[in-house]
Amino acid sequence: MSFYSYKNANADASPGVISGNAWDGICERICVQVKNVYDSCLQQEQLDNREVTLSNIVPVLTNSGCGAQDINRSCRCDCTGNACSCKCGTCGEITYQDALENAENASCIPQPCGTWTFESCRSSQIEGVISNLSVDRLCDRPQFARVKADVSIPIDVLFIDQRCQEWMGQSTITVSKDVLLAIPEESIVPFTLESMVSAICVSGRYIGNCRFEITVCVTVVLKILAEVEVMIPSYGFCEIPPCEEFAESVCDEFFALPIFPRSGACQQNASAAAASANMAANGGCSFYTGGKPYCNSCTNVSGASSACNTCANGCSASVSNVNGCTGCSTCSNCGTSCASSSTLCPRCGSAMTSMT
Repeated sequence: MSFYSYKNANADASPGVISGNAWDGICERICVQVKNVYDSCLQQEQLDNREVTLSNIVPVLTNSGCGAQDINRSCRCDCTGNACSCKCGTCGEITYQDALENAENASCIPQPCGTWTFESCRSSQIEGVISNLSVDRLCDRPQFARVKADVSIPIDVLFIDQRCQEWMGQSTITVSKDVLLAIPEESIVPFTLESMVSAICVSGRYIGNCRFEITVCVTVVLKILAEVEVMIPSYGFCEIPPCEEFAESVCDEFFALPIFPRSGACQQNASAAAASANMAANGGCSFYTGGKPYCNSCTNVSGASSACNTCANGCSASVSNVNGCTGCSTCSNCGTSCASSSTLCPRCGSAMTSMT
């Protein structure tokens, strides 16, 4: 199972939502090496009629050769050493690397024909390439500096030719930034400037010679970073759970379902009837013991002036006495609501979170 498997929810040595006091269990101070973000800023803009020239153009083919695009693609993961980054294509999306590999393995390679028609484009990675960087500290604003740089955003452009064959090419969009950022003091470990980028095209048209004129929405985040060692409180080391085989527990959620199908309309009618019965029996108080709560303020309970508690919306509550509602609880993992004092979920066995 993973840290976040429903079988492992709220384990004391696993990451996740904290139940109770967050200070409970902190046992030591540890030193960790991280990238500290000293300052960052975000800029978003629309670039109209930006001209881009495509290179490395490849046809969009299926794995078997020439034909329609494969819409059932799993995640593509590139691993170097102990690190892996994955990109998942859904609903027909395809990466440039996928198109390149399919073209290399294809038995026939078409050639672009006739007029090209723009389809779409978007950024191919989230890390921008920074060039022409200059950092000028401001005398009148200590620890601030004027940061100027060009940020290049790699994009993949999808288009079709006159035969309705899809093609994909690569290009870049470069934007200039001139901003104010807080800069740390000089130190042995230097700070660096990094960028996080995203771009998606609104429209485009082919203007010939492998060039497109596009309107694109661009997001650029600039960050001042430094590799540092910081002291943080710790709950101790994680206990790594065993891996859960994909097919091992496929029946668990199925077995947790009710045996017979429930009618939403019948439950609703039963709830309304129970509410009316309880209102009549309890001096106009609209609470009852089953289904969804109708627990509003009341002015007369068994002849005495009192008020009932207000239950959380959407939580199945029960009545401890005519003067109010008991607390209801919700499963921290699967969201099941239960009107009982049990600390474990009757569906998946995870911890229940009390609500009022």
